[in-house]
Amino acid sequence: MQWKLSRFRTGDIIKVRTKEEILATLDERGCLDGMPFMPEMLQFCGRTFRVVAVAHKTCDTARQTYKGRRLNRTVHLAEVRCDGSAHDGCEAECNLFWKDEWLRPADNIDGHRRSDCGPRINTVQSSKTRRSESWLSSATRLQRGNETAEPRYTCQATELYKATTALAWWDPRQYIFDAITGNRSLQEIVRGVFLAALRRLLPHVPVGYRVFEIFHDHMHSKLTGLPAPSLSGKIGPGESTPIGCLHLRAGELVRIKPKNEIERTVGTDGKNRGLSFDPEEMAPYCGQTFHVRKSVRKIIDEPTGKMVLMKQPCIMLEGVVCRGAYARERLNCPRAIPSYWREIWLERVTARYDATE
Repeated sequence: MQWKLSRFRTGDIIKVRTKEEILATLDERGCLDGMPFMPEMLQFCGRTFRVVAVAHKTCDTARQTYKGRRLNRTVHLAEVRCDGSAHDGCEAECNLFWKDEWLRPADNIDGHRRSDCGPRINTVQSSKTRRSESWLSSATRLQRGNETAEPRYTCQATELYKATTALAWWDPRQYIFDAITGNRSLQEIVRGVFLAALRRLLPHVPVGYRVFEIFHDHMHSKLTGLPAPSLSGKIGPGESTPIGCLHLRAGELVRIKPKNEIERTVGTDGKNRGLSFDPEEMAPYCGQTFHVRKSVRKIIDEPTGKMVLMKQPCIMLEGVVCRGAYARERLNCPRAIPSYWREIWLERVTARYDATE
C-alpha cells in the first residue's frame, strides 16, 4: 500500500474546515479512511492552529502490541486534545488526529492564500443517513442491542489499529519522513536510531555482555545527558506493592522521585497496583519538577471500549508525555500520549525547590 504523506509540515499554520465541509467527508460510521471524526473536534471548526507534528506514523495501544503503525495524510495540532465531553467525560486527553481533508492552509502573513485543493467529499453516502451533530454523537457508541448492557464507546484511540497499517521498526522511510516533515532534526534521528540499535543488540550479545552493556550505557549518557532507561522492580511476585497518598491537586508543584526509589515501589513486572512504569518513556523525567495537571479517575479502555474507573489516583503532569525517543518498536512516534503517575512516585516540592531545578 502506498504511503501518502500529509501536504502539511510541522510548524504550518492551518485552519480547521467548517462543520458542513467535514461532515461531507465522512462515511456512515463517521470516519474518513477508517479514522473517526469525533464530536469533541467540532468546537475547533473554523479556528486556526499550528501543526505540531505530522502523524505519518503512530503507535498501537488498542491491540496492545505497542508497535509502530503508519497512516496517511494526517497531522497533530498544537494544544488540541480530546476533552472527552462526548464520551461521558473520559479524562485521557488523547492527542487528536486530523486528516488533511479536514484542514486547509491558513492565509499567509502577506495576505495571500496558499493553494487549497478542497476536501475529499464522500460520494458514497447512504440517503438514509443525515449528517448532523446528533448523528456524529450517536457514532460514539457501539450498538449492542441490549440497552441494559455496559456501554461501549468508539473513538480515535479505539479505532486507530483499523485506521492504520503495520510499520516495521527497521523501515527507513519513517526516519526519512521524520526529517522531511520537520518532526525531528537530523541529529535527533541519527542519535535515536543509533541508541535504539544498541538497545536492540544488547540482549543478543553472545560474549562480552557486561562490556557491551557498559558501552551502551556510556553512549546513552554521552549523547543524551541522561542515564539509559531501564527498570528493575524490587517487589517479588505475590507481594503487594505500596500505596502513596498525597491528595494532589491541579497546579501543585511536584518532583518525580529518582528511578532507584521508584524501583522499590514496583514489582518485577514493572507495575504498581496494575499501573506500569514504562522506563523508556518515564525514566527520562525522573528527578525533574512539574506542575500537576489533574488526577485522572476514568478513561476508556481502548481494547474493549468500556469506561474504566481508577481504583487509585493516576496523576497527569503538565507537559509530561511519551516522546517516543527511546521506544524500540515505535521510535519517534509523534502521538505524545500523557503519562500516568502514581502518587508514591512523586513528592511535593517544598520552598527549597523551584520548577527550574
